[in-house]
Amino acid sequence: MGNNRQRTYYLMLIPILVLFFCFNTLPLLRGFFYSFTNFRGFGGYDMVGLRNYIDLFQDARVGNSYLFTFKLALVSTLAVNVISLAMALALNSKIKFKSALRGMYFIPNILGSLVVGYIFNYFFTYIVPFLTNTTSILADAKWAWVAIVVVCAWQSIAMNTIIYISGLQTVPEDVYEAGSLDGATGWNQFRYLTFPLIMPFFTINMVLCMKNFMMVFDQIMALTSGGPAQSTESISFLIYSNGMAGGQFGFQSANAVVFFILIVTISVLQTRFLNSREEQL
Repeated sequence: MGNNRQRTYYLMLIPILVLFFCFNTLPLLRGFFYSFTNFRGFGGYDMVGLRNYIDLFQDARVGNSYLFTFKLALVSTLAVNVISLAMALALNSKIKFKSALRGMYFIPNILGSLVVGYIFNYFFTYIVPFLTNTTSILADAKWAWVAIVVVCAWQSIAMNTIIYISGLQTVPEDVYEAGSLDGATGWNQFRYLTFPLIMPFFTINMVLCMKNFMMVFDQIMALTSGGPAQSTESISFLIYSNGMAGGQFGFQSANAVVFFILIVTISVLQTRFLNSREEQL
């Protein structure tokens, strides 16, 4: 019986591992290899050693894409978590139709990012300028990133709100009753009772948000395509546009390797910092 059970587990596990290796690990390894070549995406190539990585840190366009991506990710992460937490507190309170409202607020997360992006593209290009008698914000190099933040936040708030609601529902009612006896109400109740108890959920949301927003692609593709004047080129969009269609496959593979290491590093540092804050609280 034991051997049959183990055989069943292996039969379930091995196909998944094979698929994961073929469609995830193998492309990752090939991309790492191509980062040391001058491969253009077609034809032959030569090994160039670390030249792609050296050129990467001297390329102004790449540097600007990193600065834009960090700015977008930081602002979006803070905005999404503040709004999501406020909405979760409201939807977790004793109000009517809160189940229906939760379902309504989750709709943006169901829609595809490209679909949402194209809808907002029309909104920012035609509706807002018509109502305000101004030019489209998407055509302004200084403010186009704000439109991308709005779209990213609008679609991401739903999932974060659900996670925060799950955290709020784990807080025992006895805690609030004991806190009320000590005079903890309103902001003090949230600061000293609610927030410390949902800190693990805050950590999850912050790490996932930062990671997802650093990898932003669909919204930029639908809204600005990196414009105007390359002011909204995220790292992912630059890797795709110049690597796949721009003949810089080897160079952008090096960019992808650096970007991957950066995301992992930031996620680990975020997790450690927030976990240390959990212990202090």
